[in-house]
Amino acid sequence: MKKVVLILVGLLAFSCSNKPTLQKYFVENSESTDFIALDLAPSIINTEKITLSDSEKEALNSFEKLNVLAFQKDSISDEKYNTEKEKVKTILKDEQYEQLMRFGSSKNGGSVYLVGEEDKIDEFVLFATGDDQGFVVARVLGDNMNPSNIINLMEVLRKSELDLAQLKPLQDALGKK
Repeated sequence: MKKVVLILVGLLAFSCSNKPTLQKYFVENSESTDFIALDLAPSIINTEKITLSDSEKEALNSFEKLNVLAFQKDSISDEKYNTEKEKVKTILKDEQYEQLMRFGSSKNGGSVYLVGEEDKIDEFVLFATGDDQGFVVARVLGDNMNPSNIINLMEVLRKSELDLAQLKPLQDALGKK
């Protein structure tokens, strides 16, 4: 009986992955003073005063939350900035992250990734760097999103009045740096 329990515990321990993920990276760094972390719910998008098309409603319904993690670089954090930037790049090289596009340069630019299948996307990731400012990783989490949902969601954001109270933690954090 003890052998069976030991085998099951061993299999369980072996099956748990220790590979880095963005989720783990966000959790590990969200309380760090080097980072600014923000989680935004769909309620930030105020749609009471606008009329939404069916495709915009679908896009809004597929959106669950937005996680943002930013590293603000200063003159004394150069080495830490490079280390953290490389950690994120390594995570995004994993096969679960499919790169959709790149823009800018390696010093000032970014990339957009997706997790999931083309018509059932669970996560869009934006990774943007500015070697003078720092970097930001934004995760748009949803349920069965598709690329047109993201485009439509951006249109809804443009038309809506954002609930800026949810951005107060980010404003406060930027004010302290």
